[in-house]
Amino acid sequence: MELWIPITIAAAFLQNLRSALQRHLRSSLGTWGASFVRFGYGFPVAVLYVAGLHFLGGHFLPQMNWPFVGWAILGGLAQIYATIMLVYLFSLRNFAVGTAYSKTEPVQAALFGLVLLGERLQPGTVVAIIIGVIGVMLISVARTPLSVRSLLAALFSRTALIGIASGGVFGISAVAYRSASLSLDGPNAVVQAAFTLAFVTGFQTLYMLVWMVFTDRAEIGKVIQSWRSSALVGLAGVLGSAGWFTAMTLQQVAYVRALGQIELVFTFAASVFLFKERINRLEVLGCLLILTGILGLIFV
Repeated sequence: MELWIPITIAAAFLQNLRSALQRHLRSSLGTWGASFVRFGYGFPVAVLYVAGLHFLGGHFLPQMNWPFVGWAILGGLAQIYATIMLVYLFSLRNFAVGTAYSKTEPVQAALFGLVLLGERLQPGTVVAIIIGVIGVMLISVARTPLSVRSLLAALFSRTALIGIASGGVFGISAVAYRSASLSLDGPNAVVQAAFTLAFVTGFQTLYMLVWMVFTDRAEIGKVIQSWRSSALVGLAGVLGSAGWFTAMTLQQVAYVRALGQIELVFTFAASVFLFKERINRLEVLGCLLILTGILGLIFV
């Protein structure tokens, strides 16, 4: 088994854990505050990770260059605003449709990888990615009373366009991170990914902190007061991000993001076996399609 596969699965699990912890924070923090803790409390851990690789692992640190800085900043900004668009969807009446369209990220990432990096995919891989995306979209709308007619009508709605835009900007972010990491002259993929992660989270922390200083200083106090829960979010977030960055340095973004959809399978497994919740037929079908797409990615 190639190394990027278990790393991606671990990253998806940690992202699922981070999301659960982050949702808990929404009761005490606003959108910016709940988003900030992922970066602000994760940045020190990212720095310690790099320091450990350097001082304990004996790896030399790569030298920054302008292409790296440009790609890293582009990826950092894209991730922030893609998240904001996704959160905004939850304030709309028909947010489930928009969320479903945002899950087209692996397909859009494949297109951006082709345009920006010249990365091509095998036909079987394209089919596997599309199957997985359809599975995710089914899960996103499974509990919403939607018909074929309403779904078609929603295709050109503002909600759908915001969802597609969110998925596209997430795709740009992932491709930018891969480009930033590959532009470094580092000893190996792990060090390059760790260095990129530390730089990006540092930039995102500074950017969001400055934004809150000028727009909502009270939110900063709330972030500090919730440091126990926030620190757990930051730790889970940065460990998951370390996995994503490493996997995307080793493998094309489209493969990594498509395999990362296994996160939803983890979510439903927890719902059924831990919380004894019932899932409907569309959700079961969606999970099966995701698993089919993942198996196709691994064995194509």
